[in-house]
Amino acid sequence: MPITSGAPAHGNPAHLLPPSWTSVISAWLAEDTPSFDYGGFVVGAAPATARLLAKSPGILAGVPFVDEIFKQLDCKVEWLVKEGELVGQNGKQHVATVTGPTRNLLLGERVALNVIARCSGIATKSDSLLQLLRKAGYKNTLAGTRKTTPGFRLVEKYGMLVGGCDPHRQDLSTMTMLKDNHIWACDNNISTAVLAAKSAGGFAIKVEVECQSLDEANQAIEAGADVVMLDNFTPGDMKAAARKIKEKYGGGVRGPLVEVSGGLTEENVRDYVSDDVDVISSSSIH
Repeated sequence: MPITSGAPAHGNPAHLLPPSWTSVISAWLAEDTPSFDYGGFVVGAAPATARLLAKSPGILAGVPFVDEIFKQLDCKVEWLVKEGELVGQNGKQHVATVTGPTRNLLLGERVALNVIARCSGIATKSDSLLQLLRKAGYKNTLAGTRKTTPGFRLVEKYGMLVGGCDPHRQDLSTMTMLKDNHIWACDNNISTAVLAAKSAGGFAIKVEVECQSLDEANQAIEAGADVVMLDNFTPGDMKAAARKIKEKYGGGVRGPLVEVSGGLTEENVRDYVSDDVDVISSSSIH
């Protein structure tokens, strides 16, 4: 987990969640039971116990969401493993026990399973791709993208963090990314687009530009872009472009960041490993 690994943080990923996040849980429960709970009428409210089982290997993620789901239903969750741990390596593994009224356990069951399965799947995929890159010699950042499920971004970005990946920008307000359509809408003038973005966002908002060539990357950097994304480059062209950018503008904290993206998966991502690449981003992890 990048939040605690090698960093002087006193918290954990759950402490990143915004104050309003519990309202998301309430909306999930309301979506699943907007009117009468007929099944709940059948089973009643006698005290009961349920076991949460991991049936396949993976990284456990989504604990705060499951806790809150059952908290809102007056149930209690006792975890037997910690978030971020590998579970299910030897078949079914008992990872948590939930106690409460029978009706309430069943009200929360499907919502909780959907959330923890999705979040754990993303954490597992993130960890898998990150380990593959580390074995290939890549020492920098692996990130997700903004291609998340509408209404479920908080869970999916959380899963990336637990799996060891950078979640990338949270939304359109946290960083300005000028993609090809933005540039086309500015008469294909990268400098104009970057200057407008810097003017609007001020010193606090970084500007990234999606580039289709080294020439576009140079234009973006010279206009003041903080990050250039080399999008859908071949491995050879990408490595050559990234090297020239670092040679011309420098690396470290003073130079522009180079991000590589576009169709990267476990099958081809090793071909894009380079010391000149600061960020590899892939939607395949989510």
